[in-house]
Amino acid sequence: MIKKCLFPVAGYGTRFLPATKAMPKEMLPIVNKPLVHYGVEEALDAGLFEIGFVTGRNKRAINDYFDTNYELENEISGSGKEALLSDIRDVIDRGTFSTTRQSEMLGLGHAILTGETLIGDEPFGVVLADDLCFGQEYDGVLSQMVEMYKQFRCTIVAIEEVPADQVEKFGIIAGDMIRDDLYRVTDMVEKPKPEDAPTNLAIIGRYILTPDIFDIIRDTPPGKNGEVQITDALLQQAKKGCVMAYKFKGKRFDCGSIEGFIDATNYCYDHVYKK
Repeated sequence: MIKKCLFPVAGYGTRFLPATKAMPKEMLPIVNKPLVHYGVEEALDAGLFEIGFVTGRNKRAINDYFDTNYELENEISGSGKEALLSDIRDVIDRGTFSTTRQSEMLGLGHAILTGETLIGDEPFGVVLADDLCFGQEYDGVLSQMVEMYKQFRCTIVAIEEVPADQVEKFGIIAGDMIRDDLYRVTDMVEKPKPEDAPTNLAIIGRYILTPDIFDIIRDTPPGKNGEVQITDALLQQAKKGCVMAYKFKGKRFDCGSIEGFIDATNYCYDHVYKK
């Protein structure tokens, strides 16, 4: 039912300067694979085989990565190093990749709207590669959310509990609890002060969105920092219909921060790379 996944990757990655002056932050390696590779693998494992990138200037390396490099592959053909390309070859073989460009950085809502040309009139996933997620046992976070979508047929956002002093870094939801890990959203606040936060349930970078979100974003005025906030659009969608918030099973690393990036690297080295 869901076959497309959108990756908004146009951001500047200023927290990783000077490295991101010349390379996309999504291409920073977690051990031996770039950050965006993990997100694409998660989408493919969930059955979302049509991958769309919303890029910006100086992001060509992302498109090149998910393409064949004939010179390199010819150079190492038949050597022991050829096996090192098996992961990316598998990804390229399993997915199709397309790109559109976001000409201005006007917020996540605007980035998703820019991707409408790649999505059309159908439900789709959204992955923010900054949030590196590992699902519990064999099911990735998107795979878990696809199963939720099959049941509820509405927008699903992934959430996790965060410390009270961290809520102003996230969109925060409030809602009616359906079960321990599932809420019907009644309110959303973008980066509230701790005293104004309705809960400590934070939206993280995994979404399944229904296509009516595009018209809602078009009618959503700029919010905090003059950007079109996806939380504002999702709140309108929740008021008109249904948005579910799912407390996913697994681990998440905030690779948009130096500390989270290091934690993710250490975790992947111990639990992924060594296997």
